[in-house]
Amino acid sequence: MSGRMVCVQDFEEFSRNHLSKASWDFFSGGAEECQTVLENGNAFKRLRLRPRFLRDVSRRDLSTTLLGAKVKFPIGVSPVGLQDLAWPQGDICIAKAAAEMGTCMVVSTFANSSLEDIMAASSDGLKWFQIYFMPNKNFTQRLIQRVERAGYKALVVTIDLPIVGKRYSDIRNNFQLPPHLTVPNLTELKDGSEQDSAKDGRNYGVGGSPQDPAFSWKDIDWLSSITSLPIILKGILTAEDAGIALEHPGVKGILVSNHGGRQLDGVPATVEALPEILHAVGDKLEVYLDGGVRTGTDALKALALGARAVFVGRPVTWGLTFRGVAAWVTFQRL
Repeated sequence: MSGRMVCVQDFEEFSRNHLSKASWDFFSGGAEECQTVLENGNAFKRLRLRPRFLRDVSRRDLSTTLLGAKVKFPIGVSPVGLQDLAWPQGDICIAKAAAEMGTCMVVSTFANSSLEDIMAASSDGLKWFQIYFMPNKNFTQRLIQRVERAGYKALVVTIDLPIVGKRYSDIRNNFQLPPHLTVPNLTELKDGSEQDSAKDGRNYGVGGSPQDPAFSWKDIDWLSSITSLPIILKGILTAEDAGIALEHPGVKGILVSNHGGRQLDGVPATVEALPEILHAVGDKLEVYLDGGVRTGTDALKALALGARAVFVGRPVTWGLTFRGVAAWVTFQRL
């Protein structure tokens, strides 16, 4: 490839060539045969735009609001764990980039910097926090209290990980977090009630799930009872579940997601699931999408279908691999 980076695929190629095999496979891989990983992108390619011309587009405003907070454009950062595999202090670099671009970052529970340090590095940027429902409710509650004190504006609750997806490449690589990296948001998890792989992130993606396998709708109500933060459910893919979400007052949004194809292989591409979810909730909940967004045209298609915003994960990691704090360049290439 030439030295000039002109699109997301260029950053992807750079990352493939510069990350270790285990790290590349961790970020890029999916569950089982990776059908869903591929379909997330292919589904966008099957959609066609119906352009209307002879409109005055000399002044363009891409801003929108997310749960009442204004952002400069409707493309945010999805939660991605273990970003220090791509660049030192990767989460902090991405947080600074997102704040500079005026958009929202969803910080992962499995960040390699603490949620407090990430917020302190870019306190002016809109941030939500992604959380798993741990078997230890006391720990979950303490973590949420930290999130509130730090100034995060919403909880993004991952619902599609009762059991970790079977990710062949991570299993073949015996993927483990290198000894020099930690997962600070989980350091207080020491009472023995969780599986070892969830305690420090060493086996994240190949060991036991960090989430309680008994996690259910009643726990969404419990979360609502202990926090005033709005709850966004990440992982809903059907109109049926979207309809149930309406019955839970603490839920204020849905992030249509299939975990980047890393969980249950063979589920619908997110952009294909989007219309039925929008139909189910109407204007009662904000609906966002992640999975497969690689170009501005992809984002446009999701917005045209009715999503309020889209979020991207892997492309930001690829930009991080290229130039650390300048990860925002991938946004400019979308």
